[in-house]
Amino acid sequence: MAEYTREPCPWRIIDDCGGAFTMGLVGGGVFQFVKGYRNAPSGISKRLMGSVMAIKQRSPIIAGNFAVWGCAFSMIDCTLVHFRQKEDPWNSITSGAATGAILACRSGVPAMIGSAMVGGVLLALIEGASIFLNRLAGDPFTPPTIDFDDPEPLKPLGNNNSS
Repeated sequence: MAEYTREPCPWRIIDDCGGAFTMGLVGGGVFQFVKGYRNAPSGISKRLMGSVMAIKQRSPIIAGNFAVWGCAFSMIDCTLVHFRQKEDPWNSITSGAATGAILACRSGVPAMIGSAMVGGVLLALIEGASIFLNRLAGDPFTPPTIDFDDPEPLKPLGNNNSS
């Protein structure tokens, strides 16, 4: 199943890395805004300044972490596409598991196994939901079957002067 909506593989790495960075920046910014607002002293100006400071301090770090994950995932995915010569959900599931293991390798083998399981299961759920939604959305667009042996659909519409 070829994906025609994505960039070809060498450029996909940069695209996924940038998309993950942006997603981490926006999501981290929203999360840090709320966290900074809640942890700041009372007063609206102090709370807003606390939110801005929290965003400035932590949002780029979160975005960088997302970018590293997206880049590693995409590189592994492109490598699997190259060696297997096909694009299917197994590439994404394997890439998620391998990315989780690689990013947890500094914490030891048990952490690598746990992160690989979480990454693989998470990507399996995402791929399963994607397949389900594609099939669900594709059903209304299937063409109706016409039985050419039945002349009923071929009758003209309009006035039937059979009085």
